[in-house]
Parts: sequence; structure tokens; C-alpha cells
Amino acid sequence: MFKEVAETNNITLSAKNLHMSQPNISLQIQNLEYEYGARFFDRTNKGVTLTKEGEIFYERIRTILDILASFREEISALAKDQRRLIYISTTLTIGEYLLPKIMAYLHKTHPDVDFKVKIANTESIVQAVSEKKMHIGLIEGTAPQYKDLKVENFWDDELVVVIPRFHPWSVRKSITLAELSNEPLVTREEGSGTRKVMEMAFKERGFDLNQLKVTMELESIQAIKEVVSAGLGITVISSLTVSSECDREMFKTLKIQDALVYRPFSILTNAQTIQTKDEHSLIKLLQDHELLTNILRKDYNELEEHESKLSLNHPAVCSLAGQGQGQGQEQWQGH
Repeated sequence: MFKEVAETNNITLSAKNLHMSQPNISLQIQNLEYEYGARFFDRTNKGVTLTKEGEIFYERIRTILDILASFREEISALAKDQRRLIYISTTLTIGEYLLPKIMAYLHKTHPDVDFKVKIANTESIVQAVSEKKMHIGLIEGTAPQYKDLKVENFWDDELVVVIPRFHPWSVRKSITLAELSNEPLVTREEGSGTRKVMEMAFKERGFDLNQLKVTMELESIQAIKEVVSAGLGITVISSLTVSSECDREMFKTLKIQDALVYRPFSILTNAQTIQTKDEHSLIKLLQDHELLTNILRKDYNELEEHESKLSLNHPAVCSLAGQGQGQGQEQWQGH
């Protein structure tokens, strides 16, 4: 009750949210203040605000309630003999091209863990983690500043020029920004994280974006790859999206000599939320750059061979409702 009033700054609204009467809440708050011998709220005609004592009490209360919620989840899972779950909200590139291999690897050391993955944009993920609706968020690029939001970089993703193998540039390892402007360019839609990072990097190097010959704007990385493979243009996308053996046979990746473009991948958690043991294991893996590099270098089949013939058809490797593709598509849809 105290937490609700502290967050709404309004007893009437709190009463409505809690389906209680306003006088009852006011009385309970008074009893609480009397018990601790301190005034927790300053009251005005516009509502209530926390005093210094109230702010201290609020922070402690949030921690206590989080611990109780964690206990409740663990006990409930044991009582119902449920499999353990890790809930993750992630942006598109990470969800399609990075998570499948990570979950496949984790299944070997944590075979009793299932994953529930939700693909969303950065803004939605930040809000979900801030409001404790999600314990872990994985995003591309920078994150907005929110109270209690902990942001930790775990990977630097390189954007590269991707061309079909039959393109005249396929014998080269890099091109210049000026050369890029001479080719039809297929890009992500306006507002996408990949496109924002590309445009920002080009602007910082004094390149006029109007020189780019953008012929198509597509919302799907797979659609962009299909268009490029057909010879209808070139693109600038994450190197992760063309890292499979199949992609390496179809495409050639080039660096931009005068504009190497990197963007951070970040882990989002709430400083006031206590991670479960399994969530902590996932975060620890993401923080281990050497291990993560080795995992990402392997295709699904290589993981099976080198990780004791790991079975990717196990329910622990869940789906993104058809979001996966290439070699991992069948496994990515399994749960």
C-alpha cells in the first residue's frame, strides 16, 4: 500500500488501483508512520510527496518486495514441478542472429532451463525493464537514461558493406565512402537502430547522406539479403547477419576504409530487481567476451559436434514464432 502511494503521489488514485477506500489507505499510512515514528509523506491539496524518511523507507520496501516476489516464484515453481524459465526481451538482430547460439550453448550447462523470448524495439524494452516487467533486456545501440536502469555493453557489433559474390567488388576487402555512393543501396527502414548508427557514423565523417542512392527501404534483414543476393543492390548491415556458412557462400563483406562503423550491444537490468540464478548465469555468459566469441564463431552443426552433440531440438531452445531463419530456423521454432 505504501509503495503504491509513493509511486502515484496520490491517495485517491492509489485507492482506485488497489480497490480500497481512500479513508482506509489514509489510516493505514498514518498507522505506519506512527509505528516508525516518522512522517513519510508531505500532504498538500495536489497530492502527497515523499519526505527524506519516506524516500529511505521506499527504497528499502522495494528491495524487500522484490525479494519476496523472487521467493514466491521459486517456491511456486518447485511446488508445481515447473521447468525454470528465463524471460528475455531483445531487439531484432540480437534475437535472430545471436540468441539462438547462446541458448544452444546454455542448454548443455543448464538443461532444465527454458527460454521465453520477446522481440521488441529499444524503447519498449527499456520501459519493460524499468517497470520490472522484464528482468533482462538486450538492445542494439545506446539506451535512454531511466532511473534504476543498469546498462552494460557486452558486444561491439560491426556494420559492414554486404555485396553478392558475383559483384565486381568481390575481389576486394574494403571500399571508400565515396565509392559507396555510386551503388544502389538497400537499407533498413527510417528509425531502425541499424540505419541510425550508419547515418550517424557517416555524418560524423562529413559525408552527405543525400549522396546515397537508397533504392529500397525494408523492415526485414532477410528481405534485404534476398534483394542483395539477386543483384538488385548492396547494403550496410551487421556482420552477424551474414556470418553463417551459407551466407559466406552467397555474400562478400567489405569494410568501409574511412568509416569503420561499430555499435554496442547492451544488457539492460533494473538495479532494484534481483536476478534468479539462471538469469545471473546468462548475464555472466554475455559478460565473458572470450567465451561469447567462441560461441558465435560456430554454426549450429558445429555446436552439436564440438559440444558433445548438443541436441537443439530440446524444448529448452525456444521459438521466436518464425523469426529464426537459415540453418537454425527449425530449432528456433521448437518450444
